[in-house]
Formats: sequence, structure tokens, C-alpha cells
Amino acid sequence: MQVPEAAPRTELFPSERAVVLLSCVLSFLGSGLLVATHALWPELRSRARQLLLYLSLADLLSAASYFYGVFRDFDRSSWDCRLQGALSTFANTSSFFWTVAVAFYLYVTIVRSGLGPGTGSRLLYCFHVVSWGVPLVITVAAVSLKKIGYDASDVSVGWCWIDIEAEDRVLWMLLTGKLWEILAYILLPLLYILIKKHIHGAHAALSEYRPILAGPHPFQSRTSIADKKLILIPIIFICLRIWSTVRFILTLCGSPAVQTPVLVVLHGIGNTFQGGANCIMFVLFTRVIRTRLFSLCCCRLRSSSSDSPDGPSHAPVPTRTGESQESSRTPVELPST
Repeated sequence: MQVPEAAPRTELFPSERAVVLLSCVLSFLGSGLLVATHALWPELRSRARQLLLYLSLADLLSAASYFYGVFRDFDRSSWDCRLQGALSTFANTSSFFWTVAVAFYLYVTIVRSGLGPGTGSRLLYCFHVVSWGVPLVITVAAVSLKKIGYDASDVSVGWCWIDIEAEDRVLWMLLTGKLWEILAYILLPLLYILIKKHIHGAHAALSEYRPILAGPHPFQSRTSIADKKLILIPIIFICLRIWSTVRFILTLCGSPAVQTPVLVVLHGIGNTFQGGANCIMFVLFTRVIRTRLFSLCCCRLRSSSSDSPDGPSHAPVPTRTGESQESSRTPVELPST
């Protein structure tokens, strides 16, 4: 199936540009905050959060490359257009793989918890090979064959992706993003449904002993929080990414609706805000991380306002009998709890 002849360029208005640029900045800051929390508190570096670190690095590069593309608002293929397109293609595709990797890891460690102790390390090695290697090979091939270039903003929002004049552009649009995006639409809900089903089964088994328990079991409260947030992960991913898929389909159909301003803005936000959404779910909605960030900020404020010659006062570090016990009670830390 071939894309119809190139339509007039989708105009990006200043207000739309400003919104998408803001989304890029928030995503960059959110991804940076995820990386910072990983560096600040080594005791919270579970395997699941290690995967989130790599996802955040991909989102950092994605947000930065998209920011440059939206800021430049390319109108032709140039060396920086191709460079930006290559970086965003690699980072965006890698982000898809790492997002699915987090879900697959949680599925294996929660649902298939009977696997050997070395499973996590082997999985991490495989995730690195696939999540960095496959996007790199695809990107290098696309650049070598000169498929990256100006796309008239019909399948982007100012940035460069697959050259709109390439004869086999549909194939390369699929290989450099859309195929993996559509697979993620399927795999993420499937994996999280299986995880939820397993958690519900654990709830049901525990409820048989509820009459003889003195109070609510801590497993119930932890898994109920995780249960609610596990629903949000695939929903937020799909809600952010679906708009780029819609514009891709409209482009294939040659529909003028691809240039609808609201659709363009939603596409821009969806493609660039993944790092911000991950920060909201895995930092701001995570009680342990949120509490530590609040304590750190309060410490900084007190230090800056204090004129004591003895130096800034240090914020009390949470004792490990509080928060570390919480993580030690659960064999697998869910990054969204």
C-alpha cells in the first residue's frame, strides 16, 4: 500500500508549537527526576526501578530530540533534520521496547515467581540487547538507506522522521516506530491483565482466612494500591500514543483531517510527554519516593534560609526500620506503588 502523493505541509501554529515544546520540557524534567531519584537513593534501586532508569534515559533523548525538531519546525531535509530524525527514531523505538520490558519483567516476577534466582539478571541482559540493539540496527539501516528526512509534518509535529518522498515510506514508518507501537497496544494490556488476574487470585486466597485475621493484612493494602496503578500504565500509554497512530492511518488514507489542529496538538503531546507521565506514576504517585523528595526539598529550603555559622542543617534521613521494611516485605517491588 502506497501513501498518496504528498499533500500540502501541515502548518504548525505558534500556539501549537508552544504547547508541544512545553510538553517536551516537562517530559525531559520528569525523566531527569526519575534518573535523579535512582542516583540519590541506592537502597531503592530494585530491578524494576533499574528498568525504569533505562526507560527514562530513552525518554530523555526522545524529549530532547523532539524539542529541537519542534523548535526548528523543519520545512526541508537537511543535515540537522536527518540527525534529529535519527535520534528521535532510535529513542522513541527504544522507549517502546523498555515500556514493554517493564511490563514483561513484572509479569515474570509476579505471575511466574517460581523461576530461578538468576532470572532477573538474564532478563536484564536480554532487555539490553533487544531494547537498545533492535532500535539501533533499524535506525542505522534507515540512515544508511537515506530514509530519514522531511515528512511535511503529516506523521509528525514539526520534527523529521521518514522522508515523505521515499517510495517505500510506509514500510519504513512501520519499521521505525508504528509496528512496535501497535504491538505495545496489544502486549501491555495483555500483560497487565494477567498480572491483575494473579493479584486478584491472591486476594481471593487471602480472603478465606479473613475471619481469623486480627486486622487487614498488609498484603491487601499494598496489592490494592498496585492493582489500581497497574490499570493506569497501559491506559496512559495508549491515551498518549493513539493520536500518532490515528494521524498515521489518516495519512495512509489521504484524509485532510490529518491536519486538524486539535489532532496535531494531541499527537505532539502524546509523543513527547511519555517521560512526564512515567514521572507522575513512578515518582509523584509513589509514597516512599514522594516522601523523600518532600524531605529533601524542605531540607534545602531550611538550609538556604538559615544563617547559622555551623552550616546547613541536614534533613533527617528516614530510618530503614520504616521504609526499607516496607520494601523487604514484598519480594518484588512494583515501580508504581
